[in-house]
Amino acid sequence: MDDAAIAGSRPALLITNDDGIDAPGLRFLVDLLVAADRYRVLVCAPDSDKSGVGHSITWHRALSAKRAEIMGATAFAVSGTPADCASLGISGKLFDGVIPDLVISGINIGSNCGYHVVYSGTVAGAREAFLYGVPALAISHNWKGRKSDVHDLKLAADACLPLINAVLYELKAKAYPEGSFLNVDVPTDVANHKGFKITKQGKFMTRIGWEQTYSSTPALESYQTANMNIDSGSGPANNASSALVEDELLFKRVVIRKNDVEEEEEDTDHRALEEGYITITPLGALSHTEMEAVPYFKGWLMRLAERTSSSSL
Repeated sequence: MDDAAIAGSRPALLITNDDGIDAPGLRFLVDLLVAADRYRVLVCAPDSDKSGVGHSITWHRALSAKRAEIMGATAFAVSGTPADCASLGISGKLFDGVIPDLVISGINIGSNCGYHVVYSGTVAGAREAFLYGVPALAISHNWKGRKSDVHDLKLAADACLPLINAVLYELKAKAYPEGSFLNVDVPTDVANHKGFKITKQGKFMTRIGWEQTYSSTPALESYQTANMNIDSGSGPANNASSALVEDELLFKRVVIRKNDVEEEEEDTDHRALEEGYITITPLGALSHTEMEAVPYFKGWLMRLAERTSSSSL
């Protein structure tokens, strides 16, 4: 069998993320998949950190896609968002007509539980593929400062490989459900995780506020990694500040509370993650309202119609 036939017989995996193509989580995952020698590995990821951009897309300008050197993979660094990267990667336009069998977004530095899936570019990368009928996983690591280091991201990749293979097996058997994509969160102490657990999206959310500042120096941290150990005396951000101009007010986001959650049901993603499980949360494209609110809004609409009718008399 020639090389082209061998490549064609292997499942094609598209890897994207929101931390950027040079992020260690993505590189560890790609290296692991390449070393397994069982997949055709494609990479289409942002050319810089796009954390927290949610499901935003680029419309008014063309995207730049530049080849990136990642041994064993075909890779492009793209000037767009994670959703852009997933969309371009599954389009058949970038990889010579190849449509991936599975999209994997991650491995993200920082968990994506509860309401954070709304902000997450990592989750958006997987959701975008799902919207266009391509199976997808989002994978994140529950990074915590003074406890985590980059080696944990490699361990997270190792821990999730059986899950990736299980999804591919179900896809090959044509038994994989089409109504959801999977949001996977790996616990902080991944070396001692308690196994996989199916969970539901909870209501966990890191509370973010604002403080006035007098410098526009970019933050070195995201809302997910605000307690990361980062050398504040190094890095390009220190050269990017600018003076406050007249009549200009500057505000920066700050973490108010990191663990503000009232509901912690046993089968929610955040609680199971904190208990040490690798959580697997099936997600759909839409956020549904709580069903008990529907009767209220039906009555509200009736009252609105009555008031509108009476005021027109």
